[in-house]
Amino acid sequence: MRTRGRAADVPSPETPWSEIVPGLWMGGHEFRGRSGQLRSAVVRGEFDLVQTLLRQPGHGPDPGVEHQVWAIPDGPLDGTQLAGVIRLARATADAVDAGRTVLVRCFHGYNRSGLVVAQALTHQGHSADGAIRLIRARRSPWALHNDLFVEYLRTGLSTVRLLEELAE
Repeated sequence: MRTRGRAADVPSPETPWSEIVPGLWMGGHEFRGRSGQLRSAVVRGEFDLVQTLLRQPGHGPDPGVEHQVWAIPDGPLDGTQLAGVIRLARATADAVDAGRTVLVRCFHGYNRSGLVVAQALTHQGHSADGAIRLIRARRSPWALHNDLFVEYLRTGLSTVRLLEELAE
């Protein structure tokens, strides 16, 4: 996996989650607050839908909040994993279009969540590069530092999935 920085070099985000476009939020499981100390990002009932790409016990959401979990690595994805990302992105775009608030989260809220959020934004008419720029501006310059995920987005997830399945 090619990234712009090693995991040890990647700073924790300053906030638990960030609004990318109205109703669509991207975040993680930990953040570094104003004190500089690492804190857990625990979701309660702030969102109508929470999509989790890396599950951490005790991080919510509250019972009654719609919660979809699709654990994927922060690295190469197989066809099944890509299909799940495509499904989550479509569900995200549909929920936001319906006026619901959505949080897509992973560990830091940079790569896995960035992949789903960027794909959701392409469903809403953004180009892949436009979605990537928007996410980096709104979440962090470290968002989507996994160059492989950026390549996936620029190629198109459906195309990448097809190529991945043909290679098996």
